[in-house]
Amino acid sequence: MTRAPLTLPVIRRIVPGTLDRYLIGQMLPPFLLSLGVVMTALLLERLLALLNVLASDGGTLKIFAGLLADLVPHYLGLALPAAICVSVFSVVRRMSQNNEIDALMASGVSLLRIARPFVAMGAVLGLVGFSLYGFIQPYARYDFRQALYIASHAGWTPHLQARMFAAPSDTLMLTADQVQGAGTRLRRVFIRDKSAGLERDITADSGRLLMTDDGTTVRLDLAHGVIVTDRNDGRPTLTTFDTTTRFFQTSSKAHAFRNRGNDERELTILELRHGIRHRDLAIRRTHLVAELHFRLARAMAIPFIPILACALAGMAKRQRHNTGLAIAAISLVGFDHALQLGLSLVASRSMSPWLVIWGPFAVFGFACVWLILRRAGSAGTRQSGLRLLGRLPHRMAAGLPR
Repeated sequence: MTRAPLTLPVIRRIVPGTLDRYLIGQMLPPFLLSLGVVMTALLLERLLALLNVLASDGGTLKIFAGLLADLVPHYLGLALPAAICVSVFSVVRRMSQNNEIDALMASGVSLLRIARPFVAMGAVLGLVGFSLYGFIQPYARYDFRQALYIASHAGWTPHLQARMFAAPSDTLMLTADQVQGAGTRLRRVFIRDKSAGLERDITADSGRLLMTDDGTTVRLDLAHGVIVTDRNDGRPTLTTFDTTTRFFQTSSKAHAFRNRGNDERELTILELRHGIRHRDLAIRRTHLVAELHFRLARAMAIPFIPILACALAGMAKRQRHNTGLAIAAISLVGFDHALQLGLSLVASRSMSPWLVIWGPFAVFGFACVWLILRRAGSAGTRQSGLRLLGRLPHRMAAGLPR
């Protein structure tokens, strides 16, 4: 007789089947919706603060878009765990209410088998989180700080007030009777320009100040005015115009932004490990150790979140108000605060990261696995989680060739 190769059962478990594709298909829409809602909520407060800062400093829309893009990796790392928890919980809860879970269990499909595609999705998102926490967020954090520094300090920002003189450079002076739009819209403008050995006195009914993208040049659009040019030869000239545009350089007082790496949160995983081993950075070693273990624990905890959601979604099926989602939210927030506390204790008190960071991680992971094993043992099979674990070696031995 021809023996089936040993790799066939393994391949069947790796290749997603009909049930796996169905469950993932049910999960993706609420996951994307939850991700969008959480990202919007997290970005909204910072977005309004950025608008206020850039409006007062005369920043452009391009600078605002760049700052907002630099914030996306940070808030995406916060939104991923919440989105996967809400999406898995909603799918399993709906299937439980529609008796789909009962039908699958009656046909011999256990809750552990139902949770398997969700756990696989969590593992994929864990890799995404590892790339975010370990490599993308450090660069995005530095780029955000650099762009905000340049937007706030580089170049001349037109802080004009009505009937007040402003001197953006040594050869230029301007004033306006009315100033609106954070100093960018002017009415009844007067300008004295003494550049290039000439004196130009300009009056205009209206004007608009705009900062160019390089942050060192100001564009001034004037409408309906007169230019009086004095060449110091006793014969001044007068020119009228409907519209004209003038550019003038500004004297920037900002220094170049610092190099990346003064903060441990701006270092990648590999740079943190290199700094710990060689101690060639100005940052304290305890801060590097705390940051490295904190990021690894956050990324490795993501695959356990679908397990927690599956276990809590099927509890108290006949109750109209299920507290499972509230328990899951409290668990995630509490776990995140425990990791933050561990990060502070390792960095400031030099405590062991294996105790204060990986300890809460172990408790969280064990609680998630225990809950789903308990739920799987009480639903359909009537076996305890420990008995299910005890049967795993026999099931593995049954798949081996004789």
